[in-house]
Amino acid sequence: MPLDSAEAPSALAPLRVPVFRMLWLAWLAANVTMWMNDVASAWLMTSLTTSALMVAMVQAASTLPVFVLGLPSGALADIVDRRRYFAGTQLWVALVAVVLGALSFTGTLNAELLLALTFANGIGLAMRWPVFAAIIPDIVPRHDLPAALALNGVAMNMSRVIGPVVAGALLASVGSPYVFMLNAVLAVIAFVQIMRWRTEPKISALPGERFLAAMRVGLQHVLQSPPMRRVLARIFLFFLQSTSLTALLPLVARNVHGGGAGSYTLLLAAMGSGAVFAALNLARLRQKLEREAFVRWGTLTHAACAVVVVLVPTLWLAVPAMVVAGMAWISTANSLTVAAQMGLPNWVRARGMSIYQMALMGGSAAGAALWGYVANLTTVTVSILIASVVGPLVMVITRRHVKVHTADEDLTPASVTSTIPPAVIDIQPDEGPVMVTIEYLIDPARAAGFSAVMQETRRARLRQGAMSWGLFRDTSLPGRYIEYFVDENWIEHQRRLERFTAADVGLRERRLAFHIGSEAPRIRRYVSETMSGN
Repeated sequence: MPLDSAEAPSALAPLRVPVFRMLWLAWLAANVTMWMNDVASAWLMTSLTTSALMVAMVQAASTLPVFVLGLPSGALADIVDRRRYFAGTQLWVALVAVVLGALSFTGTLNAELLLALTFANGIGLAMRWPVFAAIIPDIVPRHDLPAALALNGVAMNMSRVIGPVVAGALLASVGSPYVFMLNAVLAVIAFVQIMRWRTEPKISALPGERFLAAMRVGLQHVLQSPPMRRVLARIFLFFLQSTSLTALLPLVARNVHGGGAGSYTLLLAAMGSGAVFAALNLARLRQKLEREAFVRWGTLTHAACAVVVVLVPTLWLAVPAMVVAGMAWISTANSLTVAAQMGLPNWVRARGMSIYQMALMGGSAAGAALWGYVANLTTVTVSILIASVVGPLVMVITRRHVKVHTADEDLTPASVTSTIPPAVIDIQPDEGPVMVTIEYLIDPARAAGFSAVMQETRRARLRQGAMSWGLFRDTSLPGRYIEYFVDENWIEHQRRLERFTAADVGLRERRLAFHIGSEAPRIRRYVSETMSGN
């Protein structure tokens, strides 16, 4: 069954939203700086060392910060002012670019220092990606979200074309220092664009979340969401395979096809062009294919194109293969990104998408290091061929366990605070833990069905932030059950009530359908008592 409705929305519809258009341009500029930096650094590394591993490690150093800092950056993006946070990341990128340019001008840059500064530049990417991912669903209608995410892919891949072309021209004419200095200028331009955006403050009667608690809840939410776990596994495996081509591309251009910086730039630009073309046509393709089919065929196609790139005798045959590889890459990545976005409520979206990006970049960093190491032991061609076989093989083996579901839950916020009786004692915000008990009386003959619903309930309570959950049955009365769950403190208990969605309300109705008591299930809330001791 096709994913979306029969009538495909316009691929450019989100650009009619002024805020999205402005931030999209800032995102484009930010990603141009990323690609210019990566191209200049990767090519510069080939002149600083002959080690294939060190060349591949440039990409690993660029992506590893996202894996290391993804969750903290997502937590910050969910609890601080997103506009200032987003703008601050661009100032960081500008500072790193200035340092790289200064060291290049003075000739004091070596391979190890280049890797360290590439890692520092990657920190900017790690900090900006979650906040941008969280912003998009807030500024475009839900039905335009797939198109908006595709346009983000267009920006990424336009930058994959523009960045390498500009970097290649500067590398060939004036050298890498000028690439880094231009990066600094573009990062400042992106900063100005972001600061023009005027946001509406979050409205909540509760104080902001604490940093460590926000990370715990974000990680717990994802771990208790089976659809998100499947998406994370699939994106990690895809990038583990596909990174072999991009990480070793400088050596493919230089060693396999006997070219220079121009050949490397051409291959990267071809892949980016294919991705842009596919992104603009994803809305039509989505009417015919499910997400799982996109992921399956995208993975196989990308692997086949990588084989062609390293086996064909001339560069001009490799270029069309890179175009198709780019089309397969964006189709797969966009399908998985849409699945992740649709599976996250707004209150935890930045944290959830940061974990998604951690899986993506973790696969990319691991793939770059793995296939660079294999290339050192064998050859660049053999390494890419092995990756192109292993990736689809792993996908086939794990297909049953990590299939990407196409059904989306209704994550519209739903208020339930009116159904909770007010406290009649004075409770301080940081008092806790808070334990909630709910008593159910069900028909013992329906115990198996009740148990299945309560298993879903367990995951839902933990996704909302509960620290622990349990279900007990009464030994003296068959069919009587007590559900309990514990929140960290009174504020976190109130906050969890704000996190209910329409899907959670539907689950509650399914639980209540099992209750056969004459009155509603009895709910009790308890606050931990501080005990004084000798």
